[in-house]
Amino acid sequence: MSHAATFQFEKDFEIGSFQVHPSGKIRLSCVADLFQESSWGHADSADFGRNLMENGQMWVLSRMDFHCFDLPSWGDHVKVYTAGRGVEKLFAFREFMMTDGEDNILALCMTSYLLLNIESKRPMRPEQVLPSQLFDPLEKPDWQAAKVKVEGELIASEKLTVRYSDLDLYDHVNNTSYILWVENILKERNIEKDKFLINFQAECLLGEVVEINLYHKEDRFIFQGLVGDKLVFLAEAY
Repeated sequence: MSHAATFQFEKDFEIGSFQVHPSGKIRLSCVADLFQESSWGHADSADFGRNLMENGQMWVLSRMDFHCFDLPSWGDHVKVYTAGRGVEKLFAFREFMMTDGEDNILALCMTSYLLLNIESKRPMRPEQVLPSQLFDPLEKPDWQAAKVKVEGELIASEKLTVRYSDLDLYDHVNNTSYILWVENILKERNIEKDKFLINFQAECLLGEVVEINLYHKEDRFIFQGLVGDKLVFLAEAY
């Protein structure tokens, strides 16, 4: 289990009323928002964050694997920790941990990123921009977010149109919007799982129609997001 002393950056948050479900517990998509904000804070503090845009480079999130234990409620004060967890080939790894005021672990998340040239969309080696003291290229984590495999029985399908509020700084659908789409489907079917894995496969743009297929196999629920024949994301609640 990860320990606070192994992390490199921390940020405090208070859970707002706009971030919670009717149950009063924070939405998973908002947990992802807090993790993303902490990631940017850490990156900017060491000059490998927003300044990369000036050099024609950008970070693209590839995978996220959430392990939730006891998500916080409206008004709770939490601390989010994050750290680089090494590099393997073209992927850089980052871990997150959320704790409460008594240092109890509320959630963990492992992520993997690609560094791309904005114009060509070609991947670059992360060690070209990452400070070695924060992302050691000779290390890689034992825990890595896995690849989602589509299997099981198709039990539901729905379509939605990408709206302006779904977009990020690059005019692509924000990572947390995909999570919110899936979270809505799960909650509306009273499906509760403590672990959630998502693979981001391709960019999704304003006005595109996304078909989300839901599959069920044993104790797992698997999501496939398509724009026409283009696979844009895969996710699994388990």
